[in-house]
Amino acid sequence: MKHLIILGDGMADWHCEELGGRTLLQYADTPHFDRLAQMGRNGLLQTVQEGFHPGSEVANSSILGYDQNLVYEGRGPLEAASIGVELEPGDLALRCNLVCIQGDVLKNHSCGRLETEEGDVLIRYLQEHLGSDRVHFYTGVQYRHLLVIKGGDKRLQCTPPHDIPGKPFHPYMLKAECPQAEDTARLLTELVYKSQELLRYHPLNQSRMDAGQDPANSIWPWGGGYRPAMQPLTATYPQIRSGAVITAVDLIRGIGHYAGLRVINVDGATGLYDTNYEGKAAAAIEALRTDDFVYLHVEASDEAGHDGSVPLKLQTIEDLDHRLLAPIMAELDTWDQPVCIALLPDHPTPCLHRTHTSEPVPFCIWHRGIEPDGVQTFDEDAARLGSYGQLQPGQFIREFMKY
Repeated sequence: MKHLIILGDGMADWHCEELGGRTLLQYADTPHFDRLAQMGRNGLLQTVQEGFHPGSEVANSSILGYDQNLVYEGRGPLEAASIGVELEPGDLALRCNLVCIQGDVLKNHSCGRLETEEGDVLIRYLQEHLGSDRVHFYTGVQYRHLLVIKGGDKRLQCTPPHDIPGKPFHPYMLKAECPQAEDTARLLTELVYKSQELLRYHPLNQSRMDAGQDPANSIWPWGGGYRPAMQPLTATYPQIRSGAVITAVDLIRGIGHYAGLRVINVDGATGLYDTNYEGKAAAAIEALRTDDFVYLHVEASDEAGHDGSVPLKLQTIEDLDHRLLAPIMAELDTWDQPVCIALLPDHPTPCLHRTHTSEPVPFCIWHRGIEPDGVQTFDEDAARLGSYGQLQPGQFIREFMKY
């Protein structure tokens, strides 16, 4: 049997007063989500291990069965793997957002949807002016980039920028957790302030402001760590002889790389509401013809949650249902080859809160012949009545791979 995980990043949410007390999954038109829930077995999954921040790197790698106490190194090393940067011993890799600062406030974590080509111009400019034998900036995707500090100390307090939109940024600047990390913290703080001086008057930012767009006028390093000690999934699950990951996000590509999955890039996959859902569905179907395991990740709902937009997040949920799951199910209905499908978010990103939370998320597992548990809809409340109950990190993948 082949295995397909469909991951709607940040899709879970809270009950919303403006939706009559329903969650977005309950309010949205999701007939294919609900069909999967009706045919399969359901439950809740705690994706964030105790003591860890509810980041996508934690949640997604936990879904794949990795113990964060053994492998967690932050986002930076995962994004390094995604863009082909091989880390050497002592290299500290940090996620490096290009953000918009307005006065003393971090206006947003994404510069109002920076294009990759624009980000590349600015990152190359920063490397030219701030790079050295010790400091290296690398272009990633859109506003998400990479900063590598040779000989850096990872023992830092780093606040993800998507946790503090609209707040004064100074109290959340990098801080050392021990005396040995003071040098690294000072260096990174200097880089942040120097980047603000350099980017403020860059012609690209002047053009963006003239067009009414937010400038990308500061870096924000966070999520630092060293190369993680992750074993490929093939070493744990012999039924996975080959696998693939489909995503628009560097972080997930990096997890896939260390998990031993080949990365499939889809034209028009943006990580936003305008992503190529049909292209991702087609890529997953094609991958299942040759691979035993496919991890299909869609970022759009998470970004809508960070924006605090209920209408946009509802659209992303319905698009995932109508434009991605529907064609996949229609195709697999014609196959003789059995495929086990799991549908779930990695964590909630409530629109009211505008950042990740640690509550358990709903999940559904289906394959031909599985005994349904009577759940009729795919949502946070219905999943509580599912036959799996509530699973803890690591239990989901073992349950999924039983079939």
